Amino acid sequence: MTKKALLVGINDYAPVGAGGPDLRGCINDVRDMANTLSALGIVPATPAAMQILTDSRATKAAIINGFKWLIKGAKKGDVLIFFYSGHGSQVANVNGDELDGKDETIVPHDYASAGMLKDDDFRAMLAGLPAGVNLDIIFDSCHAGTGTRELALMAAAPEELYVAYRYIEPPIDWGFFLDAHPSLPTIGLLMPGGTAATRDALVVPGLNHVLWAACRDNQTSAETLIGGVYRGVFTYNFCKVLRGAGVSITRRRLDAQVTVNVRGYGQTPQLEGTSASLAEKVFT
Repeated sequence: MTKKALLVGINDYAPVGAGGPDLRGCINDVRDMANTLSALGIVPATPAAMQILTDSRATKAAIINGFKWLIKGAKKGDVLIFFYSGHGSQVANVNGDELDGKDETIVPHDYASAGMLKDDDFRAMLAGLPAGVNLDIIFDSCHAGTGTRELALMAAAPEELYVAYRYIEPPIDWGFFLDAHPSLPTIGLLMPGGTAATRDALVVPGLNHVLWAACRDNQTSAETLIGGVYRGVFTYNFCKVLRGAGVSITRRRLDAQVTVNVRGYGQTPQLEGTSASLAEKVFT
């Protein structure tokens, strides 16, 4: 049985250094996740089993290549984990496979020149994943349009009150058409075969992976000072609950406990998978 993880965290968006839409807690999220996976024996802390991409190394091409490395040669029983901490967004869907007219995205370091990574991109890479592979995809990022306004309000707040929201405005060539249809419903992020399902439906028959989202796609995902260190609220609580419970906890139970812990930040985590995968022990 192979155990592998690809962990991506981006604080510093292009241009390198001050000037981009930077965050503060994403590298710490990667560190927390890597330490948790290693300490619990889920994925060994070796370069052959765990790849880490941060800041300028987390380009669009590098994330795609890393994801292909993660799933290459995958077989039934393997444990694979993709974790992303950084900005998220939504862009107009152009191929007609989304009921709400929107594609959810994650935002690479070089998004301004290379573009964002859409749910369609992940769906294409996952199309050939063999049955029985245990792939968990974890996103600590936003999929909502209100975060930029809230972030602007918090920009001048004292350090101890700092809360940032991991949403980035899409470029106008992708984002213009979203403004024309602001009331359309939102849907799931990585549905198999291009089919759509509501984000409220935890059980998604036929889904060939498990999706953990830090918030619904009409919400923001927060980072703030926790224990004197900038962290994502979702990732911090995910790792805290998992380390306390151990790998005997089921995915459904882990999600329930994390959801309780992140109340007060305006976000509700979303877990999606088959009925069987949600009832299984986490990362098995």
